[in-house]
Amino acid sequence: MPETAARTQADVGRYVSDTWRERYFTACDAVYALGAHALAEENVETSFGTTHVYRYGPASEAARSRTPVVLVHGAGTCSAMWYPNTPALSAERPVYAIDTPGDPGRSVQRAAIHEPELAARWLDETLAGLGLDRVHLVGSSYGGWLALNQAHRRPGRLASVTLLDPGGLEKVGLRFFVWIFASLFATFAPKALRPRLAAWLEQPVLVVPELRTMIRTAVRAYRIRRPAPLPLSEEELSTVRTPLYLVLGRRSLLVHPRRQAERVPRLVPGARAEIISDTGHGPQIDQAEETNRRMLHFMASVD
Repeated sequence: MPETAARTQADVGRYVSDTWRERYFTACDAVYALGAHALAEENVETSFGTTHVYRYGPASEAARSRTPVVLVHGAGTCSAMWYPNTPALSAERPVYAIDTPGDPGRSVQRAAIHEPELAARWLDETLAGLGLDRVHLVGSSYGGWLALNQAHRRPGRLASVTLLDPGGLEKVGLRFFVWIFASLFATFAPKALRPRLAAWLEQPVLVVPELRTMIRTAVRAYRIRRPAPLPLSEEELSTVRTPLYLVLGRRSLLVHPRRQAERVPRLVPGARAEIISDTGHGPQIDQAEETNRRMLHFMASVD
């Protein structure tokens, strides 16, 4: 479908222009360069458009035979956000980082995927197109909702699910949106003030120049056209049988960490939940070493 036709669909995201799309890709490439070097990039055709995927891999043959990891990023960004995690994860296992259609990235969306069943179908088609029958699925924020939704609706390919301060557990409250807008405005602050603001907002975007440029460019370049997803009900959560690991930031503004650390293991048999200190919504970025270690330990225990 031509891009002009896609633009007529209310629920399909789009770039504002070719020029801004290329500016954003340039900014993304600078962030990708901070992480592991991708072995390859692949385009997977699905019923909803073209999904762009970055593939990373370990050097040893034994590690290449392990169950792969699939990374699903948060809203308003792309798979470049995994730069603090790809080196450690891909040293131990094959890693696939997906650009979610409907967010700025190199995927091309042609049909909406925000309905839960459609989102699960899109991700299942993507995994099938990659030839992956069993994966450790990792999702952050909105990607956490996608991963949790997959575990509920189409768990057949999932060896485990890791949720990093995820959506899908609570209705998104005003405090989270205030934090998002405050963080965005802080990217325009003088350089000397950014470290202090980064500590106050617990927002590493402000002190990583490449990440700051990528986020600011995304806001200018791309229009997200989907509603916020609804959280899963307790009945829906109780259907999950995939091994599940929930990682929360102690000062998260998306969820109430203590509440969910008690609630999720109570509803999902065998689920683990841990709270990481000295972090908010981005444990995989500002506590990357600790988060990587915990994720790899969990995956090894499942395998």
